[in-house]
Amino acid sequence: MSLFDTFASVLGSTGVSPSRFANLALGLIHSDRHGGLEGLLDRFRDLGLDDTVRSWVGTGKNLTVSRDDVIRAIGMPHIAELAQAAGIPPELAATELSSLLPQLVDRMTPTGKVPQGEHLEQALSALKTRIGMI
Repeated sequence: MSLFDTFASVLGSTGVSPSRFANLALGLIHSDRHGGLEGLLDRFRDLGLDDTVRSWVGTGKNLTVSRDDVIRAIGMPHIAELAQAAGIPPELAATELSSLLPQLVDRMTPTGKVPQGEHLEQALSALKTRIGMI
């Protein structure tokens, strides 16, 4: 099953492929501005979304996250930067992230634990390769 079979993309006729957006989103996840994956997850936890984050990292079903929670956790300036790189409006980028982020985190944490250091780099690289092949 492809990553892109697991969520409904809202990119539609924007001309941006889900795989391109996913690669840009991985850059956001990897960014030191958020403290990497763990820092990004902490931002969602700080919003009281502990159960949601646990579901993404765990091996069960992923809980959803709202577009507004994505905006609050990541910040509109960072989402606007991602949107500009993708060539889409920031609101659309936030909506797409709300669908995609749980899947990306889930794929990066197949053992139910957040990889650290070299293991995180390997997980990111492997996921980027898989996305690029789709």
